[in-house]
Amino acid sequence: MRTGAIINDTAGAGNSAAPDVVDVVALGESMVAFLPSRPGRLADVPSFERAIGGAESNVACALAAAGHTARWVSRVGADAFGTHVVERIAGYGVDVTSVTRDPARPTGVYFRTAGDRGTGAHEVAYYRAGSAASAMSAETVDLAAVRACRVLHLSGITAALSADCRALMRTLTTPGPGRPLLSFDVNHRPALWNTADRPLELLDLARRADIVFVGEDEAEEAWGITGGPAAIRAALPEPGVLVVKQGGKGATAFEGNGARVPTPSVGGRAAEATGAPPRWGSLPLERSRERGRAAADGTPPPPAFEPAPNVAVVATTGAGDAFAAGFLSGTLRGLPVRDRLRHGHLFAAAALTAPGDLAAPPARDHADRLCALDDTAWGRLRLGPGWTRAAQEASTP
Repeated sequence: MRTGAIINDTAGAGNSAAPDVVDVVALGESMVAFLPSRPGRLADVPSFERAIGGAESNVACALAAAGHTARWVSRVGADAFGTHVVERIAGYGVDVTSVTRDPARPTGVYFRTAGDRGTGAHEVAYYRAGSAASAMSAETVDLAAVRACRVLHLSGITAALSADCRALMRTLTTPGPGRPLLSFDVNHRPALWNTADRPLELLDLARRADIVFVGEDEAEEAWGITGGPAAIRAALPEPGVLVVKQGGKGATAFEGNGARVPTPSVGGRAAEATGAPPRWGSLPLERSRERGRAAADGTPPPPAFEPAPNVAVVATTGAGDAFAAGFLSGTLRGLPVRDRLRHGHLFAAAALTAPGDLAAPPARDHADRLCALDDTAWGRLRLGPGWTRAAQEASTP
């Protein structure tokens, strides 16, 4: 797979060669992020450190770091900030060859305080209006490269950027032959929306997806849904898999009998690209006795709740993206739902115990060992800063 920081200088996005099929494609805006050198109001912070931030590219980077093949598709400005964003993401092993430069629009930038998003003291100043990524459309991105994957990951942030982005999201989420398994993170950002259509737009996109991630608090804020995970599932019965994130408490996953799983690749190309029939199917029944019983009597399997481990939080930014990456990693590997949730929690714990939006996930063998713990041992887990690095160092001869 090509991972070099190659950026097309044209506004259009067509490639003559068929793109490589990867495990995951993530489409969305990434920006240069300026992180404060010390706590305090933005008005008082004397200096900032440069980083990058973007929900979808965070997922791609985490999955690439975990050993999966990933592609990020977006647009950046023909400026130094655009070069920095693409080079940083490529540095994680992500394929960035389908990112395009826009000579007329800039790369988005934002500044934030050191406080967490959930506190009243947290401030974020976005400079993304009219950005290159807001001009994404079916005409300005390489749709073949977007669809050449086992899982396509999108988020509600992209839909909020512009009317063109919303139209692109509708195109990508429309059911049809050859559509990859579609993962959608609601990622509700009220400040980005300026229309009354926001709740219905996000709900419609979520109903088109195969896997949906939504926070319990997001569902209440965006759709007014109270009553916990069961009420959210009642409002979103369509997705084969619905994951309701419940903060430090844990997460609940609902599965339908017809939940789709990623198709295996055939000689480096998706089945559809080879002319072979699509190989979507139900999750393997032998993985869960509960699922087998559910399939026999026609009722969906019971929801699966998995508590989050105890984590010494450094910063919450990027934890939701990391959780999605961990869950998708388990999905790509065909793991049972409990392990998919636990991998989500462990990836999130890596992000929670590190500053900035991106953190290296735990090594696969380490994560697998932790996921195999019984419920009592899992409940005793205590994870602090450096826990992923300490495990790697301990395993080094």
